[in-house]
Amino acid sequence: MAAKKQSIDFEKSLGELETLVNELEKGDMSLEDSLKAFEEGVKLTRDCQSRLSEAEQRVQTLIENQGELSVQAFNNTDENQ
Repeated sequence: MAAKKQSIDFEKSLGELETLVNELEKGDMSLEDSLKAFEEGVKLTRDCQSRLSEAEQRVQTLIENQGELSVQAFNNTDENQ
């Protein structure tokens, strides 16, 4: 179930990022609000990149194992940050 939650979190983060970009592109925000939105966008971008990197590692592991599933320890250092 953890993989499904991560997928939902990724989709949610991506949706929030798209919303922020649209708001910033309108140009109606004050400088202060724009800076806050930009900071939140950077955070969301890093989160999405981290999740995509994890997915890429999982796919690479499956390819290297020729599609055979095996149990391996996975250290996720980004999760504690």
